[in-house]
Order: sequence, then structure tokens, then C-alpha cells
Amino acid sequence: MEGKKTITSIFMVPTLGINKELLKTNGFMNGYCKDGSRDIQYQGAIYLLFKPEKLDAFRDFLDGEYERTKSIVDDYDYDGGFVIVVYELEKKFKKDFALIKEGLYSKTSPEFQALFSKVVKIKHNGFHRDEISLQYRVFNKTEDLKQYWEDKLGVDFEEDWEVWYGFDYDNETLNLSKIKENV
Repeated sequence: MEGKKTITSIFMVPTLGINKELLKTNGFMNGYCKDGSRDIQYQGAIYLLFKPEKLDAFRDFLDGEYERTKSIVDDYDYDGGFVIVVYELEKKFKKDFALIKEGLYSKTSPEFQALFSKVVKIKHNGFHRDEISLQYRVFNKTEDLKQYWEDKLGVDFEEDWEVWYGFDYDNETLNLSKIKENV
């Protein structure tokens, strides 16, 4: 069920402070900036899509989240075992989230960037190794990402270019029927 992570998942979900392992074990699939199936949309919020395998464990996780944070504004279910948990984003980073949506990752504030680890542990073939995080690479336009895009696109990288995809509202909107097709 591991699909392509949305920009919301990469650059907004980590700001919520949810333990990564808890997300993983509770069937987190992706984060979205809106739910295409709902008439009511929450402003300044993101929608986390889960497909939990163990509902009791998920209920415990959700109860723990309601105790840990005041940011949850809603949670609801869809057919097929899908659960949406809506979190309000931290208001003090409103400008940074706007920059993310504009694709201007390197322009985000140092305080916002500090929410993300510089180094992450990667498990590959049973071995753990440290690697520079994707977010750090994108915020700092690291040479390896510049080189990746130059090789992929066959162009010389311009200094003012960002090194990650732009924010596409279609990709960042939850479309459950499309997700069900790929599950």
C-alpha cells in the first residue's frame, strides 16, 4: 500500500509531532490538504488517511492523539476500513505552509526547517544507516539533488530553482475512489 507520498505528507505531516512508528503501525497511508468527497473543508488543516489493520490498536492511538494534542478537529470513517483524521496546522507556521504550497521550500523559515531532522535512519536489507533527510536536502538545495534533476531533466540547474516538485492540488486532494483502485 506504499504509494507516492504527497507533499503534504513530506512537508506538513511531520510538523504535527506524531511519532513516525505510531503512524506506520496504525496504517497511515498519506496526508492531504483537502478531502475531495466532503462539502465541508477545514481551513488551515490537513487530512491524514489511515487504513488500520487492528481497529482496537488504532482506537488507542487516536485516543492518545486526542490526549497529546488539541490540533485534531475531526475524525471520520469511509467504507473499506479507511479513517480520516483532520489536524489543524500550527498557526505560527502559516507563512511557511503557504511557501510550501507555492513550491518555495528553500524560502521557509529556519524555525520551520528546524522541525525536521537533518539525519534519518534508513533500514535497508536489515541494516540501519544514517542518511541526510529529504526535507533537509530540499530546504538547502543540496548538490546531490541538484545533480539528480540535472541528470533527469538534462538541463543545467539554475541557482533560483527549487529542487522538489511543485504543489499540485489534484495530487494533494484526497480522492478515495482513486486510492481504492490502487489498493
